Amino acid sequence: MSPANEPRQSKAERTAAAREKAREIREAQLKKEKRNKLLIGWGIVVAAVAILAIVALVVTSGIKNNAPIADEGPAPANGNVHGGVTLLANTDVAKSDPATVSMADLPSAPATPPAAVAAPGTEAETGKPVKVVLYVDFICPVCKNFEAQYNTGLTKLRNEGKITLEYRPLGFLDSKSSTNYSSRAANAAACVANESPEKYADFFNALYDKQPAEGSAGLSDSELKKMATDLGAKSIDQCVDNKTYRPYVKHTTQEAQVSGVTGTPTVFVEGKQWGIGDSAQTPFDQFLQAAIDAKK
Repeated sequence: MSPANEPRQSKAERTAAAREKAREIREAQLKKEKRNKLLIGWGIVVAAVAILAIVALVVTSGIKNNAPIADEGPAPANGNVHGGVTLLANTDVAKSDPATVSMADLPSAPATPPAAVAAPGTEAETGKPVKVVLYVDFICPVCKNFEAQYNTGLTKLRNEGKITLEYRPLGFLDSKSSTNYSSRAANAAACVANESPEKYADFFNALYDKQPAEGSAGLSDSELKKMATDLGAKSIDQCVDNKTYRPYVKHTTQEAQVSGVTGTPTVFVEGKQWGIGDSAQTPFDQFLQAAIDAKK
């Protein structure tokens, strides 16, 4: 039947049809609103769960990073009891006997700072290459600048057998990060010294190449572990997770403070501190060369 032949609806029928259409539209709108509210509600729940997970991770990491460190612990293989790892020619590292360090063995800090720093184990050794000892901190920007300026020359001299180069990483600037980065990075370096001493110099350099800004969280433990692996070192995962050498770093830091070390880098050549007294105006490379010449 054509539309022209369809029976005309009465006014009551048209009103009823309009009401039915309005009802259908209203029900559809209510269903849509209900569905949207449900989606929003689930979205809020998911977001809240994600936020709680992040907060839990931050709190857990904070507790882990700031947990008390034992007063006694092992020194790494290839690390001495003063916290140092000594680089020789090429990838060689000086060997050390197994040892344990203890805070109880350290003397009390003097009431007044000593007039001159007397850091143990920095003295010249007869019949051996010039001994260079550096106290460093891996988040210290001045240390990074020192390495950028002198590392190439120091590497050349040790490869020539003219010097030995001992690094003693400290936790001096733990307060300059939110995760005790200085001590965590020093622990990771000790782990590499223990597991893959031939990679220590590369790992040391990489820590400065990727040095985080003061005040930041610093590189995470996962990033430190990956950095070592990427350099070809044996896995240090368990060593980092267990904070194996954090007592060692703690001991080194306290011993340095007791000895009068107040900042980084603090540098010794044949037991003489560079940058103070007569050497205050002498560039480091000249100061070092004078010691090398004197030992010929």
